[in-house]
Parts: sequence; C-alpha cells; structure tokens
Amino acid sequence: MRKPPSSGNKNNIPVIPFINCPAKTFKDAAGNIQLGRSVPEHCQIVGKVARVLLERYPDQLRHQLFPDDAPFAAACHDIGKVSPTFFEKLRRACTIGIEHFSALSINPDLEKQWGGHAGVSQAAAKALNAPQWVPEILGQHHGFSPQLSGKRADAEVFGGLPWQLERKALVEDLKQHLGMDWPRINSTAQARLVAGLTSVADWVGSGQHFEDPKQPWQENIKRAVDEAGFVLPTYQKNLSFEQVFDFTPPPRPAQQQLIDVVRSGSGVYVLEAPMGLGKTEAALYAAYQILQSEQAMGIYFALPTQLTSNKMYQRFNCFLERILAPDCPHRRALLLHSKAWLQEMEMGEEGKPGGAWFSQAKRGLLAPFAVGTIDQALMAAMNVKHGFVRAFGLAGKVVILDEVHTYDAYTGTLLNALVELLRNLHCTVIILSATLNQERRSELLQMPLHSQAYPLITAVRAAEAVRELAVAPPPDTHIEIILLQDEAKAIQEALDRASQGQQVLWIENTVKEAQQRYLDLAARAQELGLACGLLHSRFTAADRQKIENHWVDLFGKPGWEHRVKQGRILIGTQVLEQSLDIDADFMVSRFAPTDMLLQRLGRLWRHTDTPRPAGARCEAWLLAPDLHGAIENPVHAFGASAHVYAPYVLCRSLEVWQPVQQLALPSDIRGLIEATYANRCEEGAMARWLYELEHGSKGYGHQRMGRQALRQLARIGLAEDGKTLPEAKAQTRYSESDSYEVLLLRDLYYDKDHHVTRLTLLDGQTLELPTQYHRLNKSAWKTLTATLMQQVVPVRAAEAPLPPPARDQLQKLGFGHCFYLGDPNWAEDESLLRVALVDSDRLQGLYGAPVHERYYLEYRNDLGYQVLTKDKD
Repeated sequence: MRKPPSSGNKNNIPVIPFINCPAKTFKDAAGNIQLGRSVPEHCQIVGKVARVLLERYPDQLRHQLFPDDAPFAAACHDIGKVSPTFFEKLRRACTIGIEHFSALSINPDLEKQWGGHAGVSQAAAKALNAPQWVPEILGQHHGFSPQLSGKRADAEVFGGLPWQLERKALVEDLKQHLGMDWPRINSTAQARLVAGLTSVADWVGSGQHFEDPKQPWQENIKRAVDEAGFVLPTYQKNLSFEQVFDFTPPPRPAQQQLIDVVRSGSGVYVLEAPMGLGKTEAALYAAYQILQSEQAMGIYFALPTQLTSNKMYQRFNCFLERILAPDCPHRRALLLHSKAWLQEMEMGEEGKPGGAWFSQAKRGLLAPFAVGTIDQALMAAMNVKHGFVRAFGLAGKVVILDEVHTYDAYTGTLLNALVELLRNLHCTVIILSATLNQERRSELLQMPLHSQAYPLITAVRAAEAVRELAVAPPPDTHIEIILLQDEAKAIQEALDRASQGQQVLWIENTVKEAQQRYLDLAARAQELGLACGLLHSRFTAADRQKIENHWVDLFGKPGWEHRVKQGRILIGTQVLEQSLDIDADFMVSRFAPTDMLLQRLGRLWRHTDTPRPAGARCEAWLLAPDLHGAIENPVHAFGASAHVYAPYVLCRSLEVWQPVQQLALPSDIRGLIEATYANRCEEGAMARWLYELEHGSKGYGHQRMGRQALRQLARIGLAEDGKTLPEAKAQTRYSESDSYEVLLLRDLYYDKDHHVTRLTLLDGQTLELPTQYHRLNKSAWKTLTATLMQQVVPVRAAEAPLPPPARDQLQKLGFGHCFYLGDPNWAEDESLLRVALVDSDRLQGLYGAPVHERYYLEYRNDLGYQVLTKDKD
C-alpha cells in the first residue's frame, strides 16, 4: 500500500490514505450501521455508471451532446470525501466495526459551512487545475452550489496539504482505472448536461446493488442502469398515422404539414391551430418519425398543469402501445402515472422513498417517455436545486409544449429561456397553441416574425432561415355569445339547459369561486335529477383521479352512450380549458382574457358527431361587468379575477368582446387575439392600468408586480452565477403558485413502544408507518410511499397549514422515510411537506395544533381543499 505523506497540517490531524476513506455507511439486516464502500470504489462505480448511461444514446446524438471523457467528471464527484470532517462524520455514525479507527480531533458539523464534501470536491478540483466548469460541476452534485467563502483545497479545515495530496492521488488512481482524463466542456449548456450526468450516475451508483461493501459490484453496473429505466427504446417501424391512432381518418392538411416539416429533425416548430384540430396527434406522430430515425432519445410532453396531464396519460400510453416494439422494455412505462410506476423503477439514492426525486413529477423527466407539467421543464433552465438534472433528462428528446399561450411576464421569461436551452440541447421542440399572438411568438423564437395567417406553422432550424407556413383552416364553428352580469339568471339557465338533457360546462377563474358555484348548483341539480360535479387543482391525487376519470369521460367521446341519459353540470377552473378533449352543449364562463376565453370556447360543440339533445344551441354566456365600470375600477368590477389576471388585459379583452354576438372559430381567432394584445397608446384610466401592468401597483388590499419587475425576478432565477434556489422557493409562476404539498389524514397515532406511526387515510384505510427504516424492504417502502402520495393536495404557500411541523418531528414519526424533508446540510432547503388531520371536514395540525391564524382550512371529497376567512365566512 502506498504510504501516506507525513502530516503537515497545523491541527495535526492524522492523514487517512484515500484507499481507506469510506464513502458511505451501510445498514445491515439487523439495523447495525457500519462503514460501507470506500471512496475509490464508489467513484469507480459512478464513473462506470456514467459511461454506460452515455452508451445508451445514439452515437450521433451522444457526440453532439457530451464532451469526450464526460464520465470522468462523474467519477471525481466525491473526491471531497477524502477529508477529515467527512471521515469523522461517518465514523461517528457507525454502531459497529470502527474499533480500529481513532477519532479525529475535528467537528464534522463544520461541513455545513461549505456545503459538505461537495464543497471540498470543488476546491480540490480547482487546485488540480481541472478545466473550466468541472470544479463547479463536482461542487454541485448534490443540487446546489456550495458556498466556499474563499476556502482553498489546502485549508486547515479540509485537512491541509497532506489531505489534498491524497485527493490528488485519488484522481490519478481514477484516471488509471477508467482510462480517462478531465473532460473539456465547450458551453454552459454542455456544462449543465455533464452536471446532470454526474448527479444521476451518483444516484444510480448509490443504489441497492452497491450498498453492501462485501458484495462484488462490477457485474451490477448495467443491471442498475436498466432498472433505473435508461434503456434505449425500440420501435415498430414505418407505421402510418392511421395505424398509430387506431384507424382514425388520414391526417388533416394542418397535421400532415406539421409532420412533414418536423421530419427533418431538431429545431423549434410552432403550430398555431384551433381547438379540436388534432394538434396533439400531429405532434406525437411527428415525434414518432424523429424517434424511429434515431434523432431523439424519447418524448417529454409538457402540459400547463398537473391536472391536465392526468387524462393525457391515457392518450399518451395508447400512443406508446402502438409505436414501441413488442419486446421493448419501456412498454412497462405505460404505468407512468400510476403508483405502480413509482414501485417499478429503481433510481438509487435520491430516487428512493424519502429522496428528493422519488416523486413521479420529477422522475418523469428522466424516463424516456413522460407526460408532466411545464413547471418541471421550466426548472431545467433555472438556477434551482438539481435544475441541471432536469436539463439532462430533456436533452436530445422531442419536447412537446402544449397549450402555450400568453403566460405572464414572469413565466414567459422563463419559457423563453427554456426554449433557447432546449435548442442548445439538440431537442426537437414542438410548441402547440390555439391562441398565441404574433409578439409572443416572436419572443419565444427570439426573432422577428410577420405572418398573420391562421392556422400557421413556424419552423426554426439551426443555420436555416425561419419559415412561416400558412395552413388551410378547417370549416368554422359558429357560437352565439351573450355577455351578462346577472349570475342568478346564468345559474337558472344552466339548470334549465341541463334539465333538457344538455351537458353544461361552467368555468370560474378561482378555486374559491368554483367551490361556491358548486354549492349554489349542486343541491338544486339533485332535486331536478341532474348530475353536478366540481373539478379543480386542489383535490388529493386520489380524489382528483376519481373525479377526473368520471367527469372528463362523461364529457368526452368515451361518454357518448351515457350522454343522452341525463343532463349534467360540470363546474371547474382553468383546468377545464387546457388539454382536455371535452365537449359541452352549453357553457357559462367567468370573463377572462381573450386567449383564455377562446381556449374555453374550444370545449363547446367540439366535435360535429357528438350526440346532442334536440333544441340545443351552440351558445356561451360570459359573466362580465359593464365596460365603463370596469375601466373606472377593474378591481371592483372583476372581483377576484382581477387578482388572477392583469386588470388592463381584462379591460382590453372586455372592450374587444363588446360587439361580439356571434363568433366564427377559427376565422375570428387571430383578429381577436391581436386586437387584445397589440401595443397601443392609452389615455385616461386605461393609461393608468397599462402603467400598473408595466410597473406594478399597490392598494386594494393586493400588491401586483409589474411586467418589468417580473421579468427581472425571472432573470434572477435564471442567473447561473447567483445563489441556487431551493425548490420550495423556485416559483415557475408568480401568481397562484401551488407551492406546498399537504398530506391529509383522518388520524395519526405514534406508538413509541412498537416504533410505528399508525395512519388513518381519508377513506378510512389504515396504514402502519415504521419509524425504523430497516423494518421494511425497499419494495414495501415504495408501496407505502406511493399510497401516501395519493393523499397529498397541492396548496399555495399562503393557504397551507402554518406553522409547518418541525423536521425532527416528522422524522420521529417516520415521514422522512417516505417524503423528502429537505437537506440538513443546506439550511435553505426546507421541506415542501405539510401534514394535517381532517376532523369533520376541518383541518387541524398534529396533536390538535391550530393550522392557520387567518383561515379555517377544510377538506371535502366533493369540494376539495377550502380556505375560509375566519372573520367573514
């Protein structure tokens, strides 16, 4: 064995040769903790996992995306574990097998000052003259940038020069074992990819196949990568459009035109076309053409909200069933959005229950095929914890961004950055929208555009001139439009139409208003023998899935045979305007910006062959204030809607809709959109609302940031040189952001004698949550965690139970084995989890603690999560 150098540090900390430094602890079947894999072994494992991961890419794509020797950066991620603080931390954590190791005279808690061993890795690589970006990649492998405060690799707290020489020797040893050297990275985008590769390889290389240091690991590398889902898909070749989509008619002209344009490969393609035209099928078939020619790694289908993604899974899975070869292992990925998928995949350390990436919302980014929210994709461009892992997951894929319309300035700025990043990651980006205005399309593609045609395809490929291709429009649907203020009249009309057997859709702009409208209608509907339902984002996953499966099917093609049996009223929020193939006979909508209204109207008489009651008319009633009153005081006139949408945009929209009595779709879409959003000079009150839109406002009990400040705030989140944001603080939408996850239970009892927490779910089911991890195997933990995740509801931070339970309390109850509770080494990384008990619909905290000073919080399986102001409701 190589002799270590003599100790030359002032603290006289003995030097441990790198070959003897542990990287992990290992818990045996009896619950004993002992030293696990050595640092050099673990680094070799991770380097070889990274190498196999890259071997799974098509050759051309791999060379376009990654520099030579990229796996070597992954292998060197843990060189900082050769440090006295880390060694002493593991030594103290062990319960057996440490008799031969003397304590080091250093406090391991000091690590928190520099981001733990990852900070030492960064300093060490910099001292070894690693190429640009590589030291930072090593430092960020736990997701955030360590704050080294100027500390150098030979700092006394890092063990001085003797310990740095051991780290140097470890790097040389890894070069010999792997036959590699430091990679030369050529761009910021490529640096994000190598950082993502490093983290993912570390997770997989820390999984169950590598835990026991007594077991050989070499033969488990490919097996671990397979089980994590990184297997190159195989496809059924040369399928026609009709074969992929189950004997549908041949593609329409707009669909065929998109397919032909996208076939040439990576670039950005925007399809603007009306609702119901089949944009989704066109995008998926275009993606299939790219996949079977090995120009892409997979598909990420990004939707505006989690709720809209639920039904898309069914359509997406049917698509996968058609295109994947019978022996393709990803056919099991048809379980993508169910509990079974969480139980199927083995992602390693971060992807285990209790890890930050066990959630399917995140892990979907790493799967070859996934449907998810646009928020997860947006964070690939942000300086957020593990943002670069998201970038790695999206690289080289077909990324479909559905229902992209006029987001606010904050999210719009993030979306612009995401599209630019995806272009640099050699993605094929397909953007679908029914209601983009020309200015927004130009911002997305970062170039001047001119065509006013509709439908329209815009294509941007590297080193090619932009193409704007007009598409032949489908026949118009004519909709009668009525603007009114009388809500009671609209309620009666909805009941009357449903009594005639019609399927009625009622869309509100806030969850609270939708809940109130449901309460207004449900009892009266029941008396008339009508069905009444409510759909919004604040149900538990379990309840939401039941409601959505029932109601969306009834209002879509699967419900045609049941449609004529009963009149129905479905009430909901913006989730009903996005990505759902639902078809109403009559609609009532709260007034909203033009593009939102057009999205909603796309759910009205959507299909010509839908069965409808005699006497049904294609008609929509829009609940809108008087235009003059709205311009004078929009906050009063529009109510809660003025806190969701900018008052100026609401007033502009209302002005545009004043003369509209009959709407022709799609012919009128472009004109209405441009009339609403075209820049113009304003006078009087409208000049004030425009100023507030740009510069912000205070007053009316509500503060709104202006577009300039929102863009600047978004840029801070994008800045590479800024402080890494924890996910809890990394908003992708400035307003109405669902920031926290609230776990709702009926009861909880902590049995300290038996080391178990007994949980009662909302449906009465009981579960036992062990407080000791070794009591269950990994499969059982996955099953338990997936069940608990179905009891979670997303809630805005201001309306979540407060104060949050202490991390130590949640750990004591065993929740840390199932939910990510933040990184104790990073003070800012707080838990997203809140826990509340539901007692007669009302929420209370653990052990009877109050849940909020300002609000009563309630939950009902028909109403969802309710927020009631204490002094009013």
